[in-house]
Amino acid sequence: MSARIVPREEVAGLGERLRREGKRVAFANGCFDLLHVGHVRYLQGARELADVLVVGVNSDRTVVELKGPGRPLLPAAARAELVAALESVDYVVIFDEPTVAQVLEDLRPDVHCKGTDYTEATVPEREVMQRLGGAVRIVGDPKNHSTRDILAEIARRDKAAQSRK
Repeated sequence: MSARIVPREEVAGLGERLRREGKRVAFANGCFDLLHVGHVRYLQGARELADVLVVGVNSDRTVVELKGPGRPLLPAAARAELVAALESVDYVVIFDEPTVAQVLEDLRPDVHCKGTDYTEATVPEREVMQRLGGAVRIVGDPKNHSTRDILAEIARRDKAAQSRK
């Protein structure tokens, strides 16, 4: 099963095709700026809830808005390619909207998956999913992995190495 990167304008058609085929569809999303084990576990958890997993990857512009200056580390196309290479992922779409609400409207997945830093009540798109007749689920392991922490550790080790020179 090979993952594919789908242009944003083709998401509605993808959703229609998958529904015609009788597939249960899960959707997950994130920046995936520096792929780590927490991301992998989140996406594996999402995939367990459906026949097909579609993953939304934030555009470069939205990552800057969410994470601040200096991010993303990798351009959206590279982040999408890395996510698409994961065994649990079937399709990837890069989105430029501030939230995934419109992607959900277009795809109409059965389940919208978020990480454990959310509760079902705090997922911003929960009302969209209720209106669409879908569910919101929290998946993955406890949120004790983060790109921010990995970057801080790299900086700490680099500083320590520089001071030894």
